Amino acid sequence: MEKSMTGKCSHQLWLVILILFVLCLILFSFDYSIMMGANNEVPFSVKQLNPLIIVENQTNSATNQSFTDQSLGTYSDIDPCLGRYIYVHDLPSRFNHDLLKSCRSLTRGTNSNMCPYMANLGIGPEIENSQGVLSSKNWFSTNQFLLEVIFHNKMKRYECLTNDSSLASAIFVPFYAGLDISQYLWNPNISVRDSSGKDLLKWLTERPEWKRMWGRDHFFVAGRISWDFRRKTDESSDWGTKFRFLPESKNMTMLSVEASSWNNDYAIPYPTNFHPLKDSEVLEWQRRVRSQNRSYLFTFAGAPRPDLNNSIRGVAIEQCRAARACKFIDCNVTNGNKCDDPVSVMRVFKSSVFCLQPPGDSYTRRSIFDSILAGCIPVFFHPGTAYAQYLWHLPRNGTKYSVYIPVKDVKLWKGNVEEILLGISKDKELAMREELIELIPRIVYANPRSKFEIFGDAFDVAVDGVLERVESLRRLIREGRDPSVGFADGDDYKYTFSQWERFE
Repeated sequence: MEKSMTGKCSHQLWLVILILFVLCLILFSFDYSIMMGANNEVPFSVKQLNPLIIVENQTNSATNQSFTDQSLGTYSDIDPCLGRYIYVHDLPSRFNHDLLKSCRSLTRGTNSNMCPYMANLGIGPEIENSQGVLSSKNWFSTNQFLLEVIFHNKMKRYECLTNDSSLASAIFVPFYAGLDISQYLWNPNISVRDSSGKDLLKWLTERPEWKRMWGRDHFFVAGRISWDFRRKTDESSDWGTKFRFLPESKNMTMLSVEASSWNNDYAIPYPTNFHPLKDSEVLEWQRRVRSQNRSYLFTFAGAPRPDLNNSIRGVAIEQCRAARACKFIDCNVTNGNKCDDPVSVMRVFKSSVFCLQPPGDSYTRRSIFDSILAGCIPVFFHPGTAYAQYLWHLPRNGTKYSVYIPVKDVKLWKGNVEEILLGISKDKELAMREELIELIPRIVYANPRSKFEIFGDAFDVAVDGVLERVESLRRLIREGRDPSVGFADGDDYKYTFSQWERFE
């Protein structure tokens, strides 16, 4: 009797233990499912971005791109073009394409027409016989005034274009401002000179894109110096147009081969004759420049400016001609203008240690970039020739890649260029040349039919500069500040010597 009671209790005890075990297992499973709920249900998708960033910075393409990470099996919406999309205005053809059709009415600054230079999307006819001076291919007879055409054709292949202007980070205006004004620069009728610019601004301000930031996200490119668009008076004897002094134009950023002293102008490199298709062609040219023998201590390519009494150019020519170690290339039109032949210029530049770059009609010269391309160390006499200009493309420390001989007053300057250059050590020379060689990719414009994979060319550097400028304005707006403050102000000290004394 006692045994049967004991057995019955034992069975009941095991049953209770079993029930308790099952209940614990159920409770544990329920608790575990709660803990894992965040992974099974996604209340905030991985694809969701910061709403402020979407409104302020997301700039689309005609095809917003997403991609799947195959290795992780996850889906991501990280757009490689986020913050880099550009919308291009479809301007009436009179502001760009019609000018190309009228190339015979456009001057190069001389009495020749521009038609031959329109070939190959604006980079000109290919140089067929370089006489062993240039690399095997992709050298062209490129006109220095065609930057706006080259830039536009490169923009057409920019990887982050958008057809939706509301999503763009910046707005490109493909106005061929330099070609347009070249038709009328010598026209005494200022109304004719100013007409195209005024018509363009009227067209732009009627577009919805303008009203988003009142044009401060708009930019355009000019193949002439910015001073050609800054006529201060309405006197017919004054040079250029007043386009950049019109209120609406002040709200845009202009990229030109030479900037003014106003904050809404930025300088980008003159086009050279080298337009490589691939990174490998740049690397090949860099190797050639690095191993080049240089028989001349210094050289100067240019023409006299007898009407410029206070110019260092005349002194540079005089000292070059007097020095056995210097080679002078006469660019005077009456003497055949050897500077029009890229092969002749590059032959001498490649054979020279230093290339003199005195100001001429304006501060800057295309020759600056020809000399960099040839590994010929530029010698500057005024900060406005490069140091105050190409802030996106050249090092802030000018002594890394150039020699600076400040000449504040030609009449008082008693220096000797040859003696100064002979005083530079070989180690310093080699270091400056190596810096130049490293700069080559960012001062050339790759062939408009292609794009570098490793390097960023002059176009890429300029676009990045514009995008950063516009984004800085958006930051001001987000902070509740006025983006117009300082945007188009003048800087009277930009080209004074005092700011660049550290380079002396």
